[in-house]
Parts: sequence; C-alpha cells; structure tokens
Amino acid sequence: MAKYTINRCNFLKLFGLTILASHLPGAAQNNLSPSSIIKPSRLKVGDTVGLISPAGFVESETVNELTKILSEIGLKVKRGKHILDRYGYLAGKDCDRAADVNAMFADTSVAGIFTMAGGWGCNRILPLLDYNLIRQNPKILMGFSDVTSLILAIYTKTGIVTFHGPLGTSTWNSFSVKHLQDVLFNGQANILKNVPNTPVETITTGKVRGHLVGGNLSLVTALVGSGYLPDWEGKILFVEEVREDIYRIDRMLNQLKLSGILDKIAGFIFAQCTKCTAGEDNQPSLTLQEVFSDCIEPLGIPAWYGSMIGHIPDKFTLPLGVEVEIDADLGTIQMLESAVI
Repeated sequence: MAKYTINRCNFLKLFGLTILASHLPGAAQNNLSPSSIIKPSRLKVGDTVGLISPAGFVESETVNELTKILSEIGLKVKRGKHILDRYGYLAGKDCDRAADVNAMFADTSVAGIFTMAGGWGCNRILPLLDYNLIRQNPKILMGFSDVTSLILAIYTKTGIVTFHGPLGTSTWNSFSVKHLQDVLFNGQANILKNVPNTPVETITTGKVRGHLVGGNLSLVTALVGSGYLPDWEGKILFVEEVREDIYRIDRMLNQLKLSGILDKIAGFIFAQCTKCTAGEDNQPSLTLQEVFSDCIEPLGIPAWYGSMIGHIPDKFTLPLGVEVEIDADLGTIQMLESAVI
C-alpha cells in the first residue's frame, strides 16, 4: 500500500476549504446590499502598509524600490513573511501566500495592504482566506491584473471596498501617485477623466449611476461560476486587458454574455486593451470596435472604451463597491462618495 505524506499546505487544502465555508456565517454571503459595504480607514502620513506577493514572484530589488517610493509619500512598510518566496512562477506555496494575506489583515499595526505583482496565482489562494477575520479588520487592499481575483473575492465575501490600482511592479509616476493619494489619503470623490492626449471612444451614448466593480477581463471570466463574484444587478462593470488577441477578447466578452452577467449590468467600461493584436499576420480578424459593436452595443447601456485604467503608466486608482456616475459621451467616472472613512 502506498504511503502519502500530507504537508501543511495540503492539509489546509484538503480540510480547510470545507471547514472555512461552513464556519463563516455572513462573511461568505455572495450577494451584498449597498448597506453591507464597509469602507476602510484612509491612509495617513506615518502609517504602515503591508507588502505582499499573492500571485507571481518578485525580486528583492522591486520590493526595495517600492519601499523607497512609499517612504517618499510618507508611508512605512512591513513586508509579508513570504514576499520573496518562489515556487515555479508563483511567489511561494498557496498556503504561505494566503497566510500573508490573512496576517496583514490581522495585524493592527498595518493600515493598508499593497500587492507586489500580477502574473498568476490569486485564484489558487481564495479558498484559503479567512473572510471572517478580514471582514472584522477592514483596511485598504490594492492591486490589479491577476490581483483582480483577490480584490473581487474580498469585496464579494466581506463587503469591504477594495482598490484597483498600482502594483509594486507598476510605474509609480506623478500621475498615478496623485490619483492614489486623492482616493486613499484624501478621501476625495474624484471625477476620473482622461488627459487630453488619451481619447475615449463611445460605444453607446448615455449616463448611468451604479456601484463600480471590475478588473482584468481574463480574471473576471476565470471566476465565472465561482462564489467569488458579486451580484451584478445594476453594477457598472469596468474591464481592462493586456497582450490578448482580439478573438480572445471576443470569446471572454461572450462568456460574460452567456453567463448572464452582461444582461444585468447598468453600464460598461472597457478601459485599455494594451498590446492587443489581431493575431497572426494576414489572418482575418474582427477589429476591437467590431467586437464591441457585436457584444456590447446591443445591451443598450452607456458604454465606452479607453479609460486610463490597467496596464499603462498613467492609471487611476478605482474603488470597487462605491457608487459612481459614468458618462459614456465624455468618458468620465464621477465618484459620488468617498471610498474611505
């Protein structure tokens, strides 16, 4: 008879998932009313933020560079225990990356949590997170790309407003830092409008209000059918993407259509599709605009393309879960409330 050794990570995966699911009353609810939304406390000069790597691995130089940048805007840092771990393309074992998330939420000395990199891996740790602990200790959590899964899951399971904003590997230029400070430090209800040299394209004209939710398109679609996406009724969905052929954008948008998500939302923003191509040379392809015409325009809801969100140097910091008004003709997102307290 074969013998099997169960290490700590495998033990958590085998036994922790069902235990976690059955012992989180309230925190495991997928459908949250606006009254259930929890706003985290704003950041202040002198606060400590936790740095974690919940997805792909990073080098120590990247952590050092971000530490210097954050010190320049008045923040101290506390590194996650496993921030520099490596397990293949991941920043360590699933249970260790999840442990860093849980530990940072539990740590009362930490005012906010910034994530280091995207890549892949956040989906793997979602069942290992202690959502009850997280809900009891609301604080700022920010990231994008693969971290879309983490910020969506925590918003969905706990009601805490999370933030789609720069990673440790992002370009922390004056534009991105100012928008981060406006939202996370100053609590401003900003109007997010592209700079003049970054035009927007209206898909369907109009204005609408709703709660803003979204992230990287690949990760949103990867969560379809799971318990980690919110009730989409009346939501405003924003998505962004990078290095995907147009037929894949078509496929993912149709997956959202077939799953019923697109029929529920009140508004749609496709932010940026950075380095998205038609595919192999000389192969027939739809244009991105034709995909929008086929998939989004028939919804009859305000929609546009080109907002400064995603895999670009100049990016907005967006709160998931707050009420906004979008104008598809101007390409603007008006926050109707502060995202922090």
